[in-house]
Amino acid sequence: MVKQIRIGVLGCASIAQRFVIPAIQSLDSLFELVGVASRNKKDADEFANQFNCLSFDDYEALIDNDAIDAVYIPLPNSLHYEWVKSALLKNKHVLVEKSLACTLSDVVELNNIARERKLALIENFQFRFHPQLECIKNIIASGEIGDIRQVHSRFGFPPFEDKSNIRYQSDLGGGALLDAGAYPIKVTQEILGFDVEVVSSSLHIDEQLNVDLWGNAQLNLKNSAVSSHISFGFEQYYQCLLEVWGSKGLIKAGRIFTAPPGYCAEVEVQTQSGSRTISIEETNHFQNMLTYFSSSINCNEKREFEYKSNVNQAHLISNILKVHHAE
Repeated sequence: MVKQIRIGVLGCASIAQRFVIPAIQSLDSLFELVGVASRNKKDADEFANQFNCLSFDDYEALIDNDAIDAVYIPLPNSLHYEWVKSALLKNKHVLVEKSLACTLSDVVELNNIARERKLALIENFQFRFHPQLECIKNIIASGEIGDIRQVHSRFGFPPFEDKSNIRYQSDLGGGALLDAGAYPIKVTQEILGFDVEVVSSSLHIDEQLNVDLWGNAQLNLKNSAVSSHISFGFEQYYQCLLEVWGSKGLIKAGRIFTAPPGYCAEVEVQTQSGSRTISIEETNHFQNMLTYFSSSINCNEKREFEYKSNVNQAHLISNILKVHHAE
């Protein structure tokens, strides 16, 4: 029998309340939700009452608790480095919302700590664990669309009415690149692998807010013309799309990053012989992600893959910024 992982949550974010904590509690053979921490005691108490767990009014108190094996961190980006590091140094496994940290050097440091202590450190992109993406990879592997020529992904949405939203606050690690932009960067790696480099990038910076609101970039396979074109932002008509264009066909998938639990996703395949649409079975990819997190705790191969993935993601984000400023 697999030992339950005793998990705590740092912060009372909407994603935790709506998706992650319910998924944790549905996997009661794998996880036990011990408690939730917030600097606002009222918020922590409300979560604790809702989910029947302990309430902590201090992040450190939760991390210091010996009854906790792992933490989930859905805090603002600017707080990730401090609290991921604190958790790792207390020998806690960590699942953290994207982006893992705001700089490449911070990500490298966190990875090194996790590796030294043999701890899981996973940046949460739950779309990686949706069967929609698995279907796309299987079609590519089958050769149906031939050799990949180009990947194109877009993720953007209209402006937030509340301008105090953390995405608009530079001191909290706001900006489109670290938020919406992280998704098409990650899906590029899922399709093309880690051997990609930034060729060009352009970011629209709001001078008053001092954050990037939208942008574009081109990433190429090294020593190849195979490319990935990504677009992202907070001030767009809603788009959540992946296209993989091959020498013999095209794959299109909508809601690739945001399919809610139970959503019946689709994948469209176009070739010279016609087009077909594949319906994907309903799933809860938050549960799938948590199951993977659980398995990675005792699997060195999975942990090492995630360390590499974390650094590659941060490296590409860093280079998109460098290329933008250079241009």
